[in-house]
Amino acid sequence: MRIGRPTLKLQKRVYLSGWRAASISILAILVALLLFSLIFLLAGINPLTAYEEIFSYAFDNPFGLPITLNRFVFLLLCTCAFILPYKAGLWNIGMTGQFYIGSLAVYGVLLGLGFRGSEPVNIAPGFVILLMVAASMVSGALYGAIAGFFKGKLNTNEIVVTMMLNFIAFWLVSYMIKEGGPFMNPGGRGESFEMAASLRPPTFFNVPFTIFLALGFAFLLYFLLKRTKLGYQIRAFGLNPTAAEYAGVNHVSIPVLVFLLGGALAGLAGYHYFAAVPGVFKIARNYAFFGDLAFYGIICGLISQGNPLASIPVAFLFGGMSVGGRYVQGKLGMSFGVDFALMGVLMITLVAFQFFYRYRVVFSNPQKENPDARILD
Repeated sequence: MRIGRPTLKLQKRVYLSGWRAASISILAILVALLLFSLIFLLAGINPLTAYEEIFSYAFDNPFGLPITLNRFVFLLLCTCAFILPYKAGLWNIGMTGQFYIGSLAVYGVLLGLGFRGSEPVNIAPGFVILLMVAASMVSGALYGAIAGFFKGKLNTNEIVVTMMLNFIAFWLVSYMIKEGGPFMNPGGRGESFEMAASLRPPTFFNVPFTIFLALGFAFLLYFLLKRTKLGYQIRAFGLNPTAAEYAGVNHVSIPVLVFLLGGALAGLAGYHYFAAVPGVFKIARNYAFFGDLAFYGIICGLISQGNPLASIPVAFLFGGMSVGGRYVQGKLGMSFGVDFALMGVLMITLVAFQFFYRYRVVFSNPQKENPDARILD
């Protein structure tokens, strides 16, 4: 017989099932919403009323839902662009720059073909759309490959390189669309010229075909990482680059490849938002906002534990919460930045709860012969 007080201790998990990980994430979301309720209470607003407005507009409103889905596509592409290098043990912080370069390539195609706001002549619009999609992906891939090359060849810090590339791309966009730039709007506004109406892609419930591309790439990426030899090499390189190189994995080609593919997905996000989302069809003057939004792909990738399929609901949630947060800010007359604050609390809580992905709380009763009789999962 052991005598003593019951104690709590942490026990490292050997295995975490999918449904257990999902339940932990759901609990984290509920805790985040509970914490953010304090903001609504301080503003004199009933939290239940506020959350009803957020969720109903973002996920059930005929105007809000398409905005959520379009933002979801953008976030999913940026998340997948982060996940692929992440599985190789590398950090792609350059989705923003790759997204900008992809956007410039799209309008570069239009300018090169002479379609600066004009309708295409003697060229099928479908071919031009295909050309724009390809240009966005190829340009994003090549821009991303710069960081991969320097990492593989010179072992430079990929975080520093990608951040520098982000700044270069940002100011390049600024030059191209501002006064005197090749893409300047004819009206002199700080945005690019508008795309011709015939080049606007078909939509399904105000959502362009890029939603199918994003979902398809998420499934394809999952299959690549889990079921192919290349995926095994990428994961092996991420776990131990030295051992992987000893086993025959090329230490230069893997960084270049993962950044190349990741950049292609981020570049496609540029086509999606500035050439496919209804009501935009130009590099908008608030392009910096979408560049900042690309960083949420890092958070979505970390929360989903680098699983492209798990990132689908995470990206959808973040897309909806960002849209609903902005809506409730105006609807209830709250101060600017409610949507960013809500997203911040949600991100911090979800990341913090990842602790329970690796550990579980065990209730130990020393009065029994067999301790650890109760496990708080």
